[in-house]
Amino acid sequence: MAYRVEINGEARELDVPADMPLLWALRNELGMVGTKFGCGIGACGACTVHVDGVATRSCSLRVGSIGDRKITTIEALEESPVGRALQQAWLDEDVMQCGYCQAGQLMNASALLARNPQPNAQQIDQAMSGNICRCACYTRIRKAIVAVVEQKETANV
Repeated sequence: MAYRVEINGEARELDVPADMPLLWALRNELGMVGTKFGCGIGACGACTVHVDGVATRSCSLRVGSIGDRKITTIEALEESPVGRALQQAWLDEDVMQCGYCQAGQLMNASALLARNPQPNAQQIDQAMSGNICRCACYTRIRKAIVAVVEQKETANV
């Protein structure tokens, strides 16, 4: 069945089964491979995208259930000031080791800052707890998010 969905601000046509996870539609049908497969059950966070601005596991979201909601993937993160600031903070704080989970981490962090522009360390840890990093970069992830929060306090991000 054909579905018309908005991904990264662009109307896209997907001719896929209704029960296909968005993750596989993004990767296999649209060639958007920034969103990663981690577990397939919504537990690890590697496949996180935004659905109407809310961090959502794309492996658990069926294409047939998207409707008119807007999807944002890691490929469009740099289009927002906060997204750019997070990407730079990730580099500045040397967050990544293997990097596999980082797209999901960044998407979750940007959703956090959209709903809570000044989270404290506990709120950051709680919000990010659903994203698993096998390299254990959690301290650097928190440090990068805090750097963006502090930057937002002194600049217009």
